[in-house]
Amino acid sequence: MLQPGWILYARGFSITILHTDFNAPDPSSHPHFAFRSIADGLDQPEASASDIPGLISLLNGGDVVPVAGLISDSLFNFTCGVVERLKVRALMLRTSGAASLYVSTIYPILKEKGYVAMQGSRSQEAVKEFPPLLVGDIPAGDPKEPEVVFRLMDNLIKTIKNSCGVILNTFEELKYQNLDSLREVLSVPFFPIGPSHKHCATSSSSSLLAEDRSCISWLDEQPPRSVIYVSFGSIVATSEAETLEITLGLASSEQPFLWVVRPGSAHNPEWLEKSPSRFLEALKGRGKMVKWAPQTEVLAHPAVGAFWTHNGWNSTLESISEGVPMLCMPRFADQGVNARYVSDVWRVGLHLNGGLERENIARAIKRLLVEREGEEMR
Repeated sequence: MLQPGWILYARGFSITILHTDFNAPDPSSHPHFAFRSIADGLDQPEASASDIPGLISLLNGGDVVPVAGLISDSLFNFTCGVVERLKVRALMLRTSGAASLYVSTIYPILKEKGYVAMQGSRSQEAVKEFPPLLVGDIPAGDPKEPEVVFRLMDNLIKTIKNSCGVILNTFEELKYQNLDSLREVLSVPFFPIGPSHKHCATSSSSSLLAEDRSCISWLDEQPPRSVIYVSFGSIVATSEAETLEITLGLASSEQPFLWVVRPGSAHNPEWLEKSPSRFLEALKGRGKMVKWAPQTEVLAHPAVGAFWTHNGWNSTLESISEGVPMLCMPRFADQGVNARYVSDVWRVGLHLNGGLERENIARAIKRLLVEREGEEMR
């Protein structure tokens, strides 16, 4: 939400950010915005709707210019009640890509055809109605509660249809992402404003974690396009066994790497989080580890030649924007769709075939950094 805020602020709008206390942004990093918080203590999403008068009061506080419009995350369907009371127009902000949103529109068909129930052993089977997707790329959620994702998709589509339009962090020139199909199916305007990070003030950051900028000076010392940047975002965690394979795979690749190891992102590997220097010594200074990095700056650095990512949409689009090929390791939500488009449609990356094993990791890294295949993706 901060990136669209900067775009609108640069065009003369007064911006108020309404947020929960959890993962709250730092107001001091965005002095031109007003911030209003609401409590997190809601056990059920439906409880949000009961606080509409409070939301209106916050949005129309005495020290804030009266609200002219609302931009809401497209998953927050309860904000529809807010705009009804305020009698203002609402735009939905979709933080995922256009292709994954299109999958949401056809989710009932995918469910009816049995693809959602085919997860697991049949995850590598093709979705005939929507190539190039495989069954495992479809968001499925908890198999014990299969209706949860279906209801989420249904509410999402209803919310969008009731809005004045959708803001998407993408751009028209990115082909085969189903933008025209979305406009036809949902019958609302779509506004592709991306890559949104390119429109923000260079001094601003939407990061919720402290960035370790020492990695930039380290990158300055590396040869062009020689480094693989490894980051799995702010949510994805790896098991101890997976972390070990990642470690040994990076070592076996014999290529320089910059690895973001977010506190708590690796389950139980105290040897890694507490003794990174010992690990790096074993690699003869070939790598650097940080707890968090200024990602857009890292991806734009000439030393970075590949990005090992979970394929969250922001990371995917940032990598595409800088011409950095990706090693895809999707885990949940829209990540499977994003990764499939990266590898099979746009052909700017590859999946980690054969599983998360050290030999496969080393081989994939070399394909991107050393072999001609990676050069053709740039």
